[in-house]
Amino acid sequence: MRRSVIRGLLLVAVLVIGFVAGQLSAAQPHMQAALTHLKQARTSLNRATADKGGHRERAIELVNQAIDQVEAGIAYDRRH
Repeated sequence: MRRSVIRGLLLVAVLVIGFVAGQLSAAQPHMQAALTHLKQARTSLNRATADKGGHRERAIELVNQAIDQVEAGIAYDRRH
């Protein structure tokens, strides 16, 4: 009987851990995709030549702000 109780508790523990891990890892796939695309855009902008009348630099600033906002949104959702 004791083995049955231990097995049952282990099964419950595995299920709980799996559920919690699933909730934490399911961190908004669209937000994660947006973050990936923004980081790729920043890389492309950084590799571009600088002769764009300041527009490239401004675009990099805006992309960095967008990355910050997406990361903040992901963090907010994880807390609420």
